[in-house]
Amino acid sequence: MWLLAAMTGLSQLHRASLSALGPDVAAELGMDPAALGRVGGAFFVALLVAQVPVGIALDRIGPRRLVAGLAVLAVAGAVLESFAMSEAQLCAARFLTGLGCAASFMSAVVLCTRWQSGAGATRMLTRVFALSQLGLVLAGAPLAFAALWLGWRGAMQASAALTALLALLWWHGVRDAPPAATPAPRESLREALLGQFTVWATPGLARLLAIHLVGYAAMATVLAVWAGPYLADVHGLNATVRGLVLLAMVAGLPLGLMIIPLVDARLGRRRTVLAGTIAAAATLAPLALWPGLPLWGAVAALVALCVASAYPVLVVAENRALFPDHMAGRAATTLNLAQVLGSAAMPALVGLIVALWPEAAGARPEAAYRAGYGAIAVALLLGALGYARLPRGR
Repeated sequence: MWLLAAMTGLSQLHRASLSALGPDVAAELGMDPAALGRVGGAFFVALLVAQVPVGIALDRIGPRRLVAGLAVLAVAGAVLESFAMSEAQLCAARFLTGLGCAASFMSAVVLCTRWQSGAGATRMLTRVFALSQLGLVLAGAPLAFAALWLGWRGAMQASAALTALLALLWWHGVRDAPPAATPAPRESLREALLGQFTVWATPGLARLLAIHLVGYAAMATVLAVWAGPYLADVHGLNATVRGLVLLAMVAGLPLGLMIIPLVDARLGRRRTVLAGTIAAAATLAPLALWPGLPLWGAVAALVALCVASAYPVLVVAENRALFPDHMAGRAATTLNLAQVLGSAAMPALVGLIVALWPEAAGARPEAAYRAGYGAIAVALLLGALGYARLPRGR
């Protein structure tokens, strides 16, 4: 479980690194908010491209070999990020890093459900995801402090070294299934590909895709890309203080993951997911609708968003219950397609919205960010509508 959390947390570190380093990177490379959004989205585009082959590979060769092999790409991508001299080079390096992290989350889903079952699997998933938020902790104040000592390029090189170390630990410590587990049926490549179409045709999947398209993406867009620039432009916070705010936001994620199973037990899966989505949209309301929102209010809303955004783990568990064990990888990555598509598109969309307002004295106005936060809230409400109204599967 600790290795699952560590590797998943490493993916969190890579995807969120631009939140603390973004303003410094943008200043050195001369990137505007739209460019920063494109760079942030490149990681998620790579995840999107990789999901179908990753799902097939998880079921055919297992998480141990797949994640260790892809980690080589993650190390190379992080190193190349540190040498980037333009937006195009940084986008390409982020894309490579994203490919290297493409199996991290889904390997945790597959392994948790192989080593545990039923409520035990949900508890293990919740714990793994809660512990993995340490990666976001590292992407906040510690990464900002590292950038003060080493520069943002040195901080990215340090993340590459950490990736190489964890890949070695993963290879030596992870096993694909319990010793007494019944071997999965062998599939040819043709059968594996046909199985992917079976997953896509499963009744009840569409409603899960609707909510997963926006559930994680809303929080990730704010935390990993736009919280830092917002705090810098609107509230004038430097990199160190921004890192502390991001650390507080990250601390809200495991808190939400500890609370969500208790709410699920009382309200039921469907009501809990809907309540979580609406609560997340509500936390964005003051950021979108309150001109001149004071710093304490902004920080409170940002942290509350992270606390309220724990419900996607329940969507993952609901999705897993629709499929047999030998299709666990394809089932998990199919659902994850929606997550990474939303996580790639939403930062870029917010970047386009923010860029509609010109800079004044080197900073974007508050109205630009208010419009971006409002768009995220609307997306969450539309996802909740799809989850509530589309047909359910068995």
